[in-house]
Amino acid sequence: MEPSHDIAHLAHVEIYTDRYEESLDFFTRVYGLKLSAEDGQSAYLRAWDDYEFHSLKLTRHAHTGIGHVAYRAASPVALQRRVEAIKEAGYKVHGWIDGDLGHGRAFRFEDPFGHTFEIYYETVRYSPKGEDAPALKNTASAFSGAAPRRLDHLNLLASDVSEFRRFMETCLGSRVTEMIQLDNGRIGGCWFTVNNKTYDLACTEEHGGGNGRLHHVTYATDQREDILRAADIFLQNGVHIETGPHKHAIQGTFFLYVWEPAGNRVELANAGARLILAPDWEPIVWTEADRKKGQAWGLKTIETFHTHGTPPTAKEQ
Repeated sequence: MEPSHDIAHLAHVEIYTDRYEESLDFFTRVYGLKLSAEDGQSAYLRAWDDYEFHSLKLTRHAHTGIGHVAYRAASPVALQRRVEAIKEAGYKVHGWIDGDLGHGRAFRFEDPFGHTFEIYYETVRYSPKGEDAPALKNTASAFSGAAPRRLDHLNLLASDVSEFRRFMETCLGSRVTEMIQLDNGRIGGCWFTVNNKTYDLACTEEHGGGNGRLHHVTYATDQREDILRAADIFLQNGVHIETGPHKHAIQGTFFLYVWEPAGNRVELANAGARLILAPDWEPIVWTEADRKKGQAWGLKTIETFHTHGTPPTAKEQ
């Protein structure tokens, strides 16, 4: 497909937690995000170089999982073009909402698997003050500790990745950079981008029997050493390290996966300098035999990586 360029970037992700205070403590004190604001129901968080008011919205809820995924449009006109394309695509539409503390009005819609998306243009830029003011004018706020630099991507689960691919290409103008082709003919996973990043959203096959589930949310670090330091920080604070540090074969990112206190999977990743610059990029196809080899340096993929998602299903409980 011809890239539309109507969507600028992945903007923020809302995740649910049924252990709000513990989750908030993890994301701020341990994981290293900054608290922009808090209301009665949610905390608005951001990494030190996220330019918007928030990139993670942490919301009190009866269960874990994902609330919504937000993308920022490239312009007001681009936003309207996307809205019209979404309406014509035939997916479930929620319509316009007023927005929240971090942005103006947004258009909400749903994929076929129960994940809620929104797109908007008008945003609130973060304005650092006091100790949070950066020494360098070209960063959004002060750097502290081994904190992640920016929101990078998220991974959703779907029972039909091919149908999810059609949704992403039709509604957001995304293109696939890498994918998994299973022996049975199904697509096991797709990695999508709306710009020159290698990917901003991944969708992999649902094995837990759930609907509208989250696999993980990821923030990027400047370098691999930040992730190695983070592993020790997580260890010191009793955080469940699921797998890593190691290097993915798909997309080549250096990774570390942990579970925050409520059970949502969170990743730190470093993609190095890798970008997709070729306008005629053809998706890299990984076979089932490729995947059975494990990760880039031979680490076998841990079983929970295929089964654990949030909210948990009866198969996991």
